[in-house]
Amino acid sequence: MFSLPLRDDARLRPLETWHAEEFAAHMDRAREHIRPWVGRSFVTDDLGGARETLRRYAERQAQDGTRLYGIWLGDTLVGGVMFTDFATALGSCEIGCWLEPAAEGHGLVTKACRALLDWAFTDRGLHRAEWHCRADNDRSSAVAKRLGMTLEGTRREAWPYGGARHDKQIWGILASEWRAGHR
Repeated sequence: MFSLPLRDDARLRPLETWHAEEFAAHMDRAREHIRPWVGRSFVTDDLGGARETLRRYAERQAQDGTRLYGIWLGDTLVGGVMFTDFATALGSCEIGCWLEPAAEGHGLVTKACRALLDWAFTDRGLHRAEWHCRADNDRSSAVAKRLGMTLEGTRREAWPYGGARHDKQIWGILASEWRAGHR
């Protein structure tokens, strides 16, 4: 099994359908914290929803599409990173992340996203990667900056949540920039 160390006590591994119970327990700890920042279809409320989310990602990965990876701190799933879009024909992808509160501030997401970008640009030969986040999500914007991404624009009122519409930032990095050391 693939497992990439992020630091001594943290690892990045594929998050697969057989992790449904663990993912559901993690969502119980993370749900309200991440709900404003991630897509509605990702935030599950029960074991059945957790299974469905993991199944959906597995099916898309089997077709060389989206992929989902968990971040384990010790033996506990605390968050993850993903390719929310993966289009080899276009040479582009979008990456995203989520963490429960106890795991924030340790650099885990940045390290995990670097691994995804290395793989996308080096192994898969993609040309471009994007990062989308609400404009008021300072932690997410900070990750994009640490990855060397450029803020390319803001889609005004593109993110509906909680009865309001929020601006959405689009960050990007090209393979040539990544290889030149802008990571």
